Amino acid sequence: MRGGERGPVVPVPIRPRASVPRPRRLQPNGETRQKQLAAWCALALAYSQQHRLPAMTVREAQDIPLFANHRLQRKLPLESIQVVLEELRKNGNLEWLDKNKTSFLIMWKRPEEWGKLIYQWVSRNGLTNSVFTLYELASGDDTENEEFHGLDEATLLRALQALQQEHKAEIITLDDGRGVKFF
Repeated sequence: MRGGERGPVVPVPIRPRASVPRPRRLQPNGETRQKQLAAWCALALAYSQQHRLPAMTVREAQDIPLFANHRLQRKLPLESIQVVLEELRKNGNLEWLDKNKTSFLIMWKRPEEWGKLIYQWVSRNGLTNSVFTLYELASGDDTENEEFHGLDEATLLRALQALQQEHKAEIITLDDGRGVKFF
């Protein structure tokens, strides 16, 4: 080749982010650690949403692909997972289900956000002053195309409790379980 001429451009293969091994530990530098925690939290919420895994134990979490690369036989240490989970709690996306912090409910949307989506659906369809069972809201034919369709009962109840605090709904007991009346 003559001066200034270049050969054909060969694209460099870029591995998808999911196949890149994640660090095995949280970084000690404060600024780097905060960025790393934000990335872990985003990954945890996306993974939980994609797989609809709201409740689990910390030990179970250690074995899911989010925190473990089985191909490389590497796992994020349990202590680091607990730090990530605590960060999710601080952000309002996680609730510990026991005082020992061994099981948790992860919410890729906060209860207030789910409540807002549910109430928008109620308002859009003129369903204020209506009563629904929890099953109808989470699994009924009328909600099939809604984002909250298929929501687990624990998260649904927290969303309805948020609406109840705003005086937009009241959780009631029905003959066959719980329900909600919207205002």
